[in-house]
Amino acid sequence: MGQFDFYVLALSWSPGFCENSGSRSRQCDSGSGLGFVTHGLWPQNEKGYPSFCEPNGRFVPQAAMADADGLFPDSNLARYQWRKHGTCTGESPSGYFQAVRRARELVRIPESFKGLDSRSRVLPNEIEQAFLNANPGLRPDMISVSCGRRIFQEVRICLAKDLRGFRQCPEVDRDGCRAGEITVPAVR
Repeated sequence: MGQFDFYVLALSWSPGFCENSGSRSRQCDSGSGLGFVTHGLWPQNEKGYPSFCEPNGRFVPQAAMADADGLFPDSNLARYQWRKHGTCTGESPSGYFQAVRRARELVRIPESFKGLDSRSRVLPNEIEQAFLNANPGLRPDMISVSCGRRIFQEVRICLAKDLRGFRQCPEVDRDGCRAGEITVPAVR
């Protein structure tokens, strides 16, 4: 097991990510229909986080990529997340992607985000509250909402290192969106 205290599961809101980044990835294609997608599963310490832990962690075997199938919006992001974060977990590429899948299965997406087809304006804590309501055991000090240019981008949910449940993460929580109302772009 790698040297870290807990995990952060980052779930990007595709329409917000695409609007803010101007990305040309397939994730941002009109008609992709993507809402929340896995950005990554990040090993985290109480203060800061490790990254790019193995210089030879660049290669991801095809069999491991099969374990990543359906988790990330594209295979390039899966490979990058392995290099930057997975190499710090002490897992093999396959083990890391299986951990991402277990983490993703722990979190329920609130119904209000499924098929969201019109732009809306909300307070960051309303997004947080929707996740708290959909996920028993999740508390406000275990999640943070991320925004850029007053546009909703992602939620970050803190999980125990053994991926058996949620856990507190004061530093991640403090880094949350401080804007008032933010825009939640509709699914494309």
